[in-house]
Amino acid sequence: MRIVVTGGAGFIGSALARHLIKEIGADVLVIDNLTYAGNMASLVSVEQSSNFRFLRADICETDRIIQALSAFRPDKIIHLAAESHVDRSIIGASDFVRTNIVGTFSMLEAARQYWNGLVAEEQASFRFVHVSTDEVYGSLSETGLFHEATPYDPSSPYSASKAASDHLALAWHRTYGLPVVISNCSNNYGPYQFPEKLIPLTILNALHGRPLPVYGEGRNVRDWLYVDDHARALVLVATQGVPGRKYNVGGRNERRNIDVVHCICALMDERRPQHAPHSRLIHFVSDRPGHDARYAIDASRLETELKWRALDDFESGLSKTVDWFLDNDWWWLSIEESGSSRERIGLLEQVNTCVSL
Repeated sequence: MRIVVTGGAGFIGSALARHLIKEIGADVLVIDNLTYAGNMASLVSVEQSSNFRFLRADICETDRIIQALSAFRPDKIIHLAAESHVDRSIIGASDFVRTNIVGTFSMLEAARQYWNGLVAEEQASFRFVHVSTDEVYGSLSETGLFHEATPYDPSSPYSASKAASDHLALAWHRTYGLPVVISNCSNNYGPYQFPEKLIPLTILNALHGRPLPVYGEGRNVRDWLYVDDHARALVLVATQGVPGRKYNVGGRNERRNIDVVHCICALMDERRPQHAPHSRLIHFVSDRPGHDARYAIDASRLETELKWRALDDFESGLSKTVDWFLDNDWWWLSIEESGSSRERIGLLEQVNTCVSL
């Protein structure tokens, strides 16, 4: 297979690229503009591979994307390039509108022109996978799950921009016949995650004995998905997914945010006891506006139709994640030293005490 991965130097994109090259043996073209969360160091294990290619490009540059597709001739496009941090969207929504909405429009148009030039057999096997989020569905009460037919009800500029891009992708399938498949995933975590997110930020703050900020009372619930399980799901969606269908990807690992932080503290107590008990570092901060109470995914369609199963539960995935960050300071030290992991601002707190999910 020949697969284009947009946003392939980011957290989920790099995990997918590594999986495609190492485990599947696919030829991969990563397209990434290397904004603050794009990091070529996340691809160091595959960058010398003969089936890896990289193009630094803005996905809004439609003509350049068309040229890249024509030269590489992919069988699939897996579109992950996006601004993805809720806090940043609250204080600066324009980048999210440009990248997530205009950028997705640009990718769809480039893909449509490329697809129209393929012979019938190639057109039939081509897929454009649009990777989205469970946040488009809004917030759940204490019970229930998000299904593929759950109405959209986004709460933040980020989730609204992703909802808009989902609608564009489905419209390009219905109007133009482009074989689009959409995935909506729950909260990812794992190695190489940019340390503005809850889990890596908590690990690194605990390592240095810094405060562990938690929004509100930490009661918000998220469904956690280990990133390598997500990568495997995306390969199945790209190769077996039915055009025009949506597939929810979730780990069936609901946890309150405060419980996630306590789990990290317990692991850090074992691995780096000099600051133990790390739970004493927990610091509650003012809640984020429009903070959704609960997300939970029903992944039955993916599990039943495409035979996917998560291989890691939350405990095994979190243990591996903590160990990876402790063993790989070569990756995150430069990010910490640059201060870029703390650029986003909690609306009522200082830069270095804000946490995101």
